Amino acid sequence: MSKWQSDFSSKSEITVTYGAIGSGGGIEQITSRTVDFGASDAPLTEEQFEEANSQGEVEQIPWALSGTVPAYNVKGAPKNLKLNGEVLAGIYLGTITSWDDPAIAKLNPGAQLPSTKVTPVYRSDGSGDTYAFTNYLSTVSPEFESKVGTATQVKFPTGVGAEKNDGVAAAIGQTDGAIGYVGLAYAASSELSVPLVENSAGAFPEPGVESVEAAAAAVEGIGPNNEISLAELPSTAAGAYPISTYTYVIVPLETEKAAEMKKFIEYAITEGQSYGPDLEFAPLPKQVVAADKKAIAKIGG
Repeated sequence: MSKWQSDFSSKSEITVTYGAIGSGGGIEQITSRTVDFGASDAPLTEEQFEEANSQGEVEQIPWALSGTVPAYNVKGAPKNLKLNGEVLAGIYLGTITSWDDPAIAKLNPGAQLPSTKVTPVYRSDGSGDTYAFTNYLSTVSPEFESKVGTATQVKFPTGVGAEKNDGVAAAIGQTDGAIGYVGLAYAASSELSVPLVENSAGAFPEPGVESVEAAAAAVEGIGPNNEISLAELPSTAAGAYPISTYTYVIVPLETEKAAEMKKFIEYAITEGQSYGPDLEFAPLPKQVVAADKKAIAKIGG
């Protein structure tokens, strides 16, 4: 967004001001119409759509593509531990409590794993990373789905909460045995250890632009409100990173700034994509860009 703001402003002489306050805050503010647009890594629920539409219809448009990654700090453990959805679900359900648990050892034969206590860290504020992480865990663990579920803010049965990516990273860094989840772009710029997470093909792809792009390429379905879930990947997608997600712009169809909004969103899904790879964002697939253009045409229509 900061790259888009400055580049778009220099090309169009339209100023865009954006505050990164988390997906929950973005949804709340566009629902109450205290902003011209909101952004969220989580598509709106039916209930959220109803609420937002009570002030006039809104459209959600996928405009960026990245991932959410677990990150950990365990003295004596290897840097790229292998983990899977069942283990991550067990950690956040409180059933896996030490780093030498047999389920972790089985995925990492030969690794020296300390008996350090596991401390799960989660986002205490409404967050798209929480949505992406819980959406993934709910698809691999029926127990997690029934006890915790999928949302931008959930009640985890164990662990400690922290605000924003900064807070989660700080909590992980300060606690031996901690594991949390942060945005892929954030993890790449921090010094936290990132595990390799098993995908539905049984592979452990490195999280990054290529594996996020592979996840998006494996899912072609676009929902009626332009929502796209990348949590259930086919077993043929060997190179796909399993915790990938779209980010959406949420914009009212009736707005005094329709012309400006259309220009900005059109820029974001075309020229603006060139900034993505350096910031760990994958380019939008062609069919998503085509769906986006149809959605943009409705603004102010």
